Amino acid sequence: MDREDNAIAGFTGLSHGTFHGFELSIPLFVPIWIAAFDASPAVIGVVVGAGYAIIGLGSPLAGVLADQYGSKQLVLVSIAGMGLSFAAISLTTSIVTLAIALIIWGAAASIYHPAGLSLISRNATQRGTVLGYHGAGGSLGTVIVPLVAIALLSIFDWRIVIVLLAVPSMIALFIGALLQIDESTASSNTDGEPSGRPLTDALRSFVTDSRQLLVGGFVIVLAIQMVYGMYYRGIFTFLPDVLSGLPIFEPVTIGERTVEAGQLAYSGLLLVGVFGQYAGGALSDRVDPERTVVVTFCILIAASLLFVPASEIGVLPLLAVCAVLGFFIYAFAPIGQTLVAEYVADDSHGLSFGFVYFGTFGVGAIGAAVAGAVLDFGTLPLLFIVLSGFLTVCAALGVLLVKKAA
Repeated sequence: MDREDNAIAGFTGLSHGTFHGFELSIPLFVPIWIAAFDASPAVIGVVVGAGYAIIGLGSPLAGVLADQYGSKQLVLVSIAGMGLSFAAISLTTSIVTLAIALIIWGAAASIYHPAGLSLISRNATQRGTVLGYHGAGGSLGTVIVPLVAIALLSIFDWRIVIVLLAVPSMIALFIGALLQIDESTASSNTDGEPSGRPLTDALRSFVTDSRQLLVGGFVIVLAIQMVYGMYYRGIFTFLPDVLSGLPIFEPVTIGERTVEAGQLAYSGLLLVGVFGQYAGGALSDRVDPERTVVVTFCILIAASLLFVPASEIGVLPLLAVCAVLGFFIYAFAPIGQTLVAEYVADDSHGLSFGFVYFGTFGVGAIGAAVAGAVLDFGTLPLLFIVLSGFLTVCAALGVLLVKKAA
């Protein structure tokens, strides 16, 4: 990669790690919040899902802003907003105030992906490789922050831990502000500069631009992202709780502290995702992404259906299944993002990623509520059958995309 690509990869990777560090540490607090606020898994699923849903609901607007005014400043605003609102969760005293704090966090988080990904797709020379590094940065955040959270929760009250986890976002904000990135191609303006049109004008063009965007192969790509988002959110919201509840995982003593082995397994799964992100990005530059995405979904279906049987056999088979899940869940991200870039014109990348993350996080948030309801009224095997059903729909849509590309 050239110097510009390295700068973009470093900046967006750091920002992505901040986003996913917050996102994937939230499930670690789910069992704590169930006890602290005397709530059922179904209620917590709705509350957490609401926060995640706002990420998606705000993404189209963030995409419009990225197309009109550039991306870097929006990313910095997102990082600052996420850090402050996440720290505010420590002040919540009820399930209602928790929901409000998570919704505010989701609003700030909604800005990141449309802005960050449009910055990459419009400016990076080796787009797939930079997307891979961007994804790997996100995965590192999902690993490091939850691991730190696990360690801190064994020492401090959860409210103190929430505040401490917000500190790195301020560091990321400072570093990001110092980075110099030439965003001269950040809009469709013929001078290569952000158009700077009034926001009201940009919003007026939203319907027209959306009508032009929501045609052809992009509609299938968007549908895949929506259904995959349900799987992603459904499996990750309750995975730490599910793993910790399995009898084969006994608490681990580290020094004078006791840590849930299931939480460590969760962090290990996220760590494998780092390699999945990079592999997915590299494949996107070298292999047909349409066929690759179908293969990815088929492997995830098999791993999801094997989760419960593996947990009944022993620790090693379960860890193997978790490793496969971690690798391919995150391998999909850069592959899916490359598909978006291929099916959409450059000057609409911000809006297209806005719609994609409306689908992934907005519509996808339904997965958290569905997973919570299944755990409340059904069984663990039923949960993974339902999740596999989401993936089956994704695979079928992927086949349609392959036929369209042929």
